[in-house]
Amino acid sequence: MLEFIQDQWMNNRMTLMLVAVLIVVSPFIIYYVIAAHRHHPKGLIAAALSNMGERFGYYIMNAVLLLFLCSKFGISDDAAGWIYAIFYFLIYVLSLPGGIIADKLQNYKGTIMSGLLVMAIGYGILAVPVFGGDAGNVATWVLVLTCAALLLIAAGNGLFKGNLQAIVGQMYDNFEADALKKGPEAYAIAKSRRDSGFQIFYVFINIGGVIAPFIAPLLREAYLKTNGLLYNSDLPRLCHEYITNNGLTGASMDNLQKLADATQLAGSHVTDMGAFCTNYLEIFNTGVHYSFIASVVAMLLSLLIFIATKKQLPNPVKKESAAKETKAQVQADAKEIKQRMYALYAVLGVAVFFWFSFHQNGQSLSIFARDFVDTASIAPEIWQCINPFFVIILTPVIMFIFNLLVKNGKEVSTPKKIAIGMFITACAYLFLMAISMVNNYPSGEEFKGLAEAIKSSIKVGPWVLIVTYFFLTTAELFISPLGLSFVSKIAPQHLQGICQGLWLTATAIGNLFIALGVTMLNNFPHQWECWAVFAFFCLASMGVMLGMLKWLERVTK
Repeated sequence: MLEFIQDQWMNNRMTLMLVAVLIVVSPFIIYYVIAAHRHHPKGLIAAALSNMGERFGYYIMNAVLLLFLCSKFGISDDAAGWIYAIFYFLIYVLSLPGGIIADKLQNYKGTIMSGLLVMAIGYGILAVPVFGGDAGNVATWVLVLTCAALLLIAAGNGLFKGNLQAIVGQMYDNFEADALKKGPEAYAIAKSRRDSGFQIFYVFINIGGVIAPFIAPLLREAYLKTNGLLYNSDLPRLCHEYITNNGLTGASMDNLQKLADATQLAGSHVTDMGAFCTNYLEIFNTGVHYSFIASVVAMLLSLLIFIATKKQLPNPVKKESAAKETKAQVQADAKEIKQRMYALYAVLGVAVFFWFSFHQNGQSLSIFARDFVDTASIAPEIWQCINPFFVIILTPVIMFIFNLLVKNGKEVSTPKKIAIGMFITACAYLFLMAISMVNNYPSGEEFKGLAEAIKSSIKVGPWVLIVTYFFLTTAELFISPLGLSFVSKIAPQHLQGICQGLWLTATAIGNLFIALGVTMLNNFPHQWECWAVFAFFCLASMGVMLGMLKWLERVTK
């Protein structure tokens, strides 16, 4: 039996790893479903499931996008990083016009369904393996088509994401209003449930995220094997260099020959390197294209779930007529709204630097995993499942701690939780700084020029990624779901879609600059200098947040 398990592990590592992850997270998922049904508004699970399907499809693409752009088009890490960053920026910034559309039409549900359909079309375009020439010289118009598909996905996400979050916020407004009718004690309990409700909602995003990173590598590896080849993360770059330069010399050619021979399932020696490179690139990237079919299916499933359960979800509350209010009331309301919006903008400013640092998981941390971590057994994209895995298993721990503090009369305010989250984010990059200093890591560009034997000897184990993602995920749980809860608390009733869009716009601004992570990693003389930049911004943001703490706590009471 032991020999069978060992054999299966050696031949199906990713499949067995996925099964193990699902076994571990299943009890937690059951816990969240029970908790949502017992203590939270009806409709929370329906909204969470709709979001989970969309996020599952999105994270399939997110796990491979940067590396896919490099492997298909032969562009540099930096160029791919900026395409990725602009796409990420658009995904979030378009939530603002998406919120304006829903608020204007007073039709959140119709806007959400339209968004899912638009995203399905975008993923459908990505699923078609078009090259426009041989695989080593992909036509420019194919890159334009790919960017157009990404734009459709971003536009659809803008119609979907913020508006679904606004519906969840409205759900808790109604929940608290119903509790107020039962008395102050029931109202206090209902009000305390909002943060944990958004945490449960956030967990379901990550259920999709923990499975999705396996899909593209599994399909890609399976397609390679059906064509007699094995996966290697370094080969696409070397193949493109060989084709572009009509050959390679020295260590680069030796590396290419060694890796090409190692990928032959038949154990043969590659003699026609040009034909091999063209063939490998086509098969490698076609396998990734086919994985986007799963994203299309996920969008359609999310749409079906939303249609089936939309009656359980609340409709937006319309702005009450000011004609019924006195002039003093109108002025008081305007002053309160102004204070709330100032508080929102202040927190958004801090959130920009969190997302700039956190979303390195698809940028510099992906490059770090590919180049500096021993990922011979597990594809570098797979390691992105660690973050959502930690979200699922750490959320009940953090919820328990927060609830215990509330019971003991030591409740931590949402602004203070966000400040703590910024400190924990800094810890992740301080850890990477230490790893880079101990191993004396050079820049990414210098590292690529080293011989394979030298590169292999200085790579770190996967435990470094696990520790890094532990810190980042803990920080995420202090900031992201609680940020959504914070926005829903202070957003005026008639501006909920716009305010959720503003939160996502802050995320977008942070994402616009995430490509700097790859640029710094590849070009700074010492790798630790890259991680120091992120640590500095996180610590500075924490200081700013603590400086505004009393004012923010007063506004949000």
